[in-house]
Amino acid sequence: MTQAQAAEKTARSYYDSEDADNFYSLVWGGEDIHVGLYETPGEEIAAASRRTVARMAEIAGIGAGTQVLDLGSGYGGAARQLARNHGAKVHCLNLSPVENERNTRLTTEQGLEKLVSVATGTFEDVPVEDASIDVVWSQDAFLHSGDRDRVLDEAARVLKPGGQVVFTDPMAVDGLDQSSIQPILDRIQLATMATPGFYTGGLEKRGFTSVTFHDHAAQLPTHYGRVREELVAREQELAAAISDTYITNMKAGLQHWVDGGNAGKLTWGVVHAIKG
Repeated sequence: MTQAQAAEKTARSYYDSEDADNFYSLVWGGEDIHVGLYETPGEEIAAASRRTVARMAEIAGIGAGTQVLDLGSGYGGAARQLARNHGAKVHCLNLSPVENERNTRLTTEQGLEKLVSVATGTFEDVPVEDASIDVVWSQDAFLHSGDRDRVLDEAARVLKPGGQVVFTDPMAVDGLDQSSIQPILDRIQLATMATPGFYTGGLEKRGFTSVTFHDHAAQLPTHYGRVREELVAREQELAAAISDTYITNMKAGLQHWVDGGNAGKLTWGVVHAIKG
């Protein structure tokens, strides 16, 4: 089994679990399971998450008819926001059948099935034709890949000339000795995290232009801290749906992200580039 296959198996097993599904749907913003852009530290998680989608859509200039491929689409909150607010046609690709089932149900309930499609698959092997997509989109998913170079190759392959890639990802800062964030690496069960330089340099090597990293590093510990606060505040209520072991491990894991962000070892932001 390759590193990429092992990472895929790990991620699918985790996100398909009942504990994870209940945690992300009940605590982490409901439809959106991504890092938010907070105007105040105590802001509602879902509102901050929707703001991230709006900001990314603005950066990429998404409008009516834009063909968007959402890699690692989770519950599809971003896809539905892009379809509803901008008229985009969004193709969701995600490795978790459990999340995809919820995505399909919510999309149908909201009457957006003509604009949002959902497929099960991985972003290292995208079932999409060459040069067919206007915007490759992803939020906080690439960190789970065991072959991030392949992810960038696939993004470049499916984009039309002049197409755009816009994504966020929790990252280690450039030049960090990543042994200092071992608890986080252990949690995602990978040897390394990507860095801003890895993504921007990788896109430039693949012929992308106007490569930009919009740095919002402070949002990462704010978000993980906010999720942890919500989990702690609702711990008794959630005990009926989420195991004690999962809650205990999640509280510790979220604190590692907060500590790493506050220590200046982690960063987060929006990467944007145009295919040459």
